[in-house]
Amino acid sequence: MKFFVSSLRFLPPELAHSVALNGLNLIYKIGLINFLFPMPQKVKSFNYKNLTFMNQLGLAAGLDKNGDFIDALGALGFGFIEVGTVTPLAQPGNSKPRIFRFLSKQAIINRLGFNNKGVDHLVAQIKTRKYKGILGVNIGSNKNSEGQKRINDYIECFEKVAPFSDYITINISSPNTPNLRALHSQENLLPLFEALSIARQKLSYSNPIFIKLSPDESTETISLIMEEIRNYNFDGVISSNTTIDKTLLKDSDAQGLAGGLSGKPLYEKSNALLSDLHSLDPNILKIGVGGVFTQEDFAKKINLGASLVQIYTSFIYEGPQIVSKLLQ
Repeated sequence: MKFFVSSLRFLPPELAHSVALNGLNLIYKIGLINFLFPMPQKVKSFNYKNLTFMNQLGLAAGLDKNGDFIDALGALGFGFIEVGTVTPLAQPGNSKPRIFRFLSKQAIINRLGFNNKGVDHLVAQIKTRKYKGILGVNIGSNKNSEGQKRINDYIECFEKVAPFSDYITINISSPNTPNLRALHSQENLLPLFEALSIARQKLSYSNPIFIKLSPDESTETISLIMEEIRNYNFDGVISSNTTIDKTLLKDSDAQGLAGGLSGKPLYEKSNALLSDLHSLDPNILKIGVGGVFTQEDFAKKINLGASLVQIYTSFIYEGPQIVSKLLQ
């Protein structure tokens, strides 16, 4: 199996991604997934509100944008899975090439741009899932939406996924949709938060709402966002999305590449944001993500204040066995 995962590196990144997930799905459908990848035992569960997470390790948004592989991924033993980012309308994303591997650095730069099949497709997939674990949905806006239309995109997605999601993540921090990170500013953030709050009340949605943050914002901006998260009674934060700071990669080939950097080079920067968030509010729930490859990485996120941890790049590089590796 290690040979199979390693051999995927010889394929273009998006093709490798498709081959890997479809291969995993096939293994799941013929009933071999837990023979090849036994679920971790004796794990610590986590309870929040009315939700019970089988363990503290989750899969971050971005790997299964359309919810096409929920059951297969769930069978690996994740405590929770986050699908998306999903937008109201299907969109192709940015032009290719748009994923770049840096194998020696255990890093990836992507500028996918919310490529997905649209929220209606995702909802149809969620409705038919067999996976009984915690399922979160990460929502965003279409590329060409601006101003009030951008806010409307979030609300449309929220209303459609709310009946079927255990939690909803508001993605205001992808660097690959034009001006999306402008939502970190108070003047743009408040109308979005107000609209989400109204939608939550309208639907009587009692499950958690999380805000996914950028690691590239100033301490002042993060402090203001945290204040508004408390004001609107949202439930938690995800620290963090990818970074546009390519100097962390220390690779000259990366300096001119647009897109978000994930993997090992993001570890310290995402941890710094996590630590700041915990200092600002020790009680709000925090999900730590960014550069988790080892049990020590996992434990550090928890020690810095995270209640839950997500992985993305390490799953791509190491394959399904990373779940047991981190939880054993």
